[in-house]
Amino acid sequence: MTPTRSLARLAPIAIIGIVAVLGLIFLRDTVSFDTLRDNRNALLAFRDANYLASIGAFVLVYILIVSLSLPGATVATLTGGFLFGVMPGFLFNLFAASTGASAIFLATRWGLGDWLAGRMEVSDGRISKIRKGIDENLWSMLLLMRLVPAVPFFVANLLPGLWGVPLTPYVVTTVLGILPGTLIVTSVGAGLGDVFASGSAPDLGAVLTPQILLPLLGLCLLVAVPLLVRLVRRRMGT
Repeated sequence: MTPTRSLARLAPIAIIGIVAVLGLIFLRDTVSFDTLRDNRNALLAFRDANYLASIGAFVLVYILIVSLSLPGATVATLTGGFLFGVMPGFLFNLFAASTGASAIFLATRWGLGDWLAGRMEVSDGRISKIRKGIDENLWSMLLLMRLVPAVPFFVANLLPGLWGVPLTPYVVTTVLGILPGTLIVTSVGAGLGDVFASGSAPDLGAVLTPQILLPLLGLCLLVAVPLLVRLVRRRMGT
């Protein structure tokens, strides 16, 4: 690969990195719940006067937030529920988040992932074993990264790209993995009218009741079972 081509492939990642840092510096306090609260009447008025345009503008902004790793993804999800209700707000949120995640994944894989994956395939020893483990447990690993709250959203967007995983399993596991959390936050956003009226702030932790957490934990365990079985078999030499 020529130096010029290498720089061209790295350009999208470099742009995303620069924009993400600038966004963290300048937009951290701008894209917030307070901004949504202060502009709620203007947003509702624009939605009522330009419903289709408001959908397009919202989805586009949400995609840009995710694809450029800008702050405000949670606020965007709340906004989707606030403006459009649980349905179709949930569908808009799911589409925008998945599309933005796929964009940054493709930029990462095109810039570094394919090269790293090639190096891992021709390597020996531990690196080769890591690559083999990724291939054997690809679907489970990708889905767990989405379901486990401890893994930040942007990390789950970047790592698969660096691994050079195929697009189809990434997209499918992204949609399935973020579906529960997106539905929960969208439902909270749909109830923001009462929150604004009371002068309080939304408490996302309040919706994480045992009725919601236990099924999510059970789903994580179910997804992790194939990984555990393969690990036990490998340790037993079977």
